[in-house]
Amino acid sequence: MRDLRIVFMGTPDFAVETLRTIVEAGYKVVGVITAPDKPAGRGRKLQESAVKKYALEHDLKILQPVNLKAESFLRELKALDANLQVVVAFRMLPKVVWKMPEYGTFNLHASLLPQYRGAAPINWAIINGEKETGVSTFFIDEKIDTGAMIMQQKVGILPTETAGSLHDKLMVAGAQLVLKTLEAIKSGEVFTTSQKEAGDLRSAYKFSRDNTRIDWNQSLEDIYNLIRGLSPYPTAWTLLKNGNDEMMLKIYDSEPQPAEHEEQTGKILQEGKTVKVSVKNGFLLLKEIQLPGKRKMAVQDLLNGYEFFPNAKVF
Repeated sequence: MRDLRIVFMGTPDFAVETLRTIVEAGYKVVGVITAPDKPAGRGRKLQESAVKKYALEHDLKILQPVNLKAESFLRELKALDANLQVVVAFRMLPKVVWKMPEYGTFNLHASLLPQYRGAAPINWAIINGEKETGVSTFFIDEKIDTGAMIMQQKVGILPTETAGSLHDKLMVAGAQLVLKTLEAIKSGEVFTTSQKEAGDLRSAYKFSRDNTRIDWNQSLEDIYNLIRGLSPYPTAWTLLKNGNDEMMLKIYDSEPQPAEHEEQTGKILQEGKTVKVSVKNGFLLLKEIQLPGKRKMAVQDLLNGYEFFPNAKVF
């Protein structure tokens, strides 16, 4: 059996579950690398990453490099004398970093690689209407998410799944997969396979203002998938024209209602305490939305003090 000395690299909540699992399993974590503190909120107060908060609570050695190639950081990293590095939701590493430990550096990715390489695999799996996704561990190489595969675990996607709920399922599944990967490396019986490049590979590229905007000419299913795939973050949006006002509308939750109708695409229909949008093969019932200057709220609560005019539409 190998005696593992682990450096963990990660930043958000998704990574904390894995770090916690590693620590509670009794593995020796000799250092934690996370993002520098960043100013946030109205007071621009410095905020610590979720991983840093956990590391502080458990008295783990913390490094927060701005530049991963800086000589000072590389000296500190080498001094930790790790023989394995585990990466979860961090940034791209230079070769000098991922080649440093004896047993290599492996990454946890929230998809069934080689599908959905990139920054937003959880969101894009839902947006594209996938029925299942999963988590993968692989040894890092020069490119993004292309290294030799170690293990995978499939996770189903429910028809009503949001990016938020799937994130939490994959966070737990990923932590357990990392644990299994560590057990294999510890025993010296870790087997890898090359990622296959053939077939229709879907990317998980970053979001922009353009690709998060709803195209109301798409099918009801595609619109619904976009909304749940972007909820709660970064959130699907559209422009709303209501009377003489034109504004941004964010949609967090909706429900598809397939139907034949002759209403114009994008028209808003208010019926009592419900609001729906007509699309070409049905209606999209709006359940939770946000108007400029207001908090996100259930539509029925919004309607207590807001009215949609007969000419209201989204576009």
